[in-house]
Amino acid sequence: MIQTKENIIEYFKSGIKNTNDFKIGIEHEKFLFNKADNKRVNYDKIKKMFSALMEFGWKPVFEKENIVSLNKGGKNITLEPGNQIELSGDKLNHMHEACAESQDYLFELEQVTKKLDIRIISAGFDPFSKIEDIPNNPKERYKLMTKSMPLGGELSLDMMYRTCGTQLNIDYASEEDFKKKFLVANSVVPITIALFANSSIVEKKNSNYLSYRSKVWQNTSRGGLPKLFFQNLDFEKYADFVMSFPILFINDNENYISGKKYIFKDFMNGNINEIKNRIPTADDLTIHLSTIFTENRLKKYIELRSMDTCGWDCLCSGPAFFIGMLYGNLDKVYELTAKWETDKIINAYLDAPKKGFNTQLMGKDLLHWASTLLDLSREGLNNRDILSKKSRNETLFLDHLRRVIFNKTTNADHMIDKFSNNENLEELYEK
Repeated sequence: MIQTKENIIEYFKSGIKNTNDFKIGIEHEKFLFNKADNKRVNYDKIKKMFSALMEFGWKPVFEKENIVSLNKGGKNITLEPGNQIELSGDKLNHMHEACAESQDYLFELEQVTKKLDIRIISAGFDPFSKIEDIPNNPKERYKLMTKSMPLGGELSLDMMYRTCGTQLNIDYASEEDFKKKFLVANSVVPITIALFANSSIVEKKNSNYLSYRSKVWQNTSRGGLPKLFFQNLDFEKYADFVMSFPILFINDNENYISGKKYIFKDFMNGNINEIKNRIPTADDLTIHLSTIFTENRLKKYIELRSMDTCGWDCLCSGPAFFIGMLYGNLDKVYELTAKWETDKIINAYLDAPKKGFNTQLMGKDLLHWASTLLDLSREGLNNRDILSKKSRNETLFLDHLRRVIFNKTTNADHMIDKFSNNENLEELYEK
């Protein structure tokens, strides 16, 4: 049971791993459209797609009578509010394994979507649809979220129904290791936004943002980049943050109860009448932690959440970028970013969705910092020196980012260029 702050701290401590046991977990989301009318797929189409994926060994997971996800080994395919789908990958040892997993999944997905006349878009924001035109699905938690999320952030529903991102889950070896990694992860959020910007087109128009997805997340309930995250944040301070954070929902015997009147401390104190004043379990804490929508967050691992979804050519580049920095070269990256001023990081964070590489941070633009961090990441991956079957180390996955920085051109810039040339959004679909 989770009754005290110490219980939460112990929960975080239970995530500590030996350095040799560090894993990589990648999550990435995709938009799905009907080929016939360019409209987002509905739940009936999702059920057909899930059924077809079962032929590849995926097993169904139900919420009451409704299929809501698939699993195979340590991997899961889950359903997002607007019928986006997300692969939550297995815990893997290095980027060669992680990228192979993603490629295998995307191959299976491609086979199924072709048969069902479904097309995929890998972008951070839906370039076509108005929010009122997006179908939902029967997942109970999303019904509660649709009602409550807009109360704390004007673009919260856009976040739920019209965004897709790529996340990376990484481990920590100690509380001190967590503190370093978390500070670095939060300090580089503006660079991450600029480097992986891929959501410029909104409702078939140029939004004048490079990462409209990031703009949306900045105006989403329960999200943002809190100043607290730069204040020598340890497990205790994060536990305080968690205890005072509003509850979004509670899963009570497979029924979802709105928690909007309460903070998690109320739950811990047995003060929630709707669930007969029961005390939260570790599972309840896990759910609560997953509803904190900040740019990065702590569970029993660190989750990095600031990347727009990108196409198959760059899918592995973001995770590799962070693995090089945080697993292979942490001390050097920490030494660099620890000197940055919090207010300047947050100002850059607010500017980056629109200005991209032209955003200023500590007297230099984000293109400079992206290039600097890419060099440190490459050095870190060389330090790891984990080889593929073809005797190449993990630096091969940075090739996409090297091209982005060399050409000063992101995926968002390519998207705008394609759109400006002929306003043909067909170019945005996966080929």
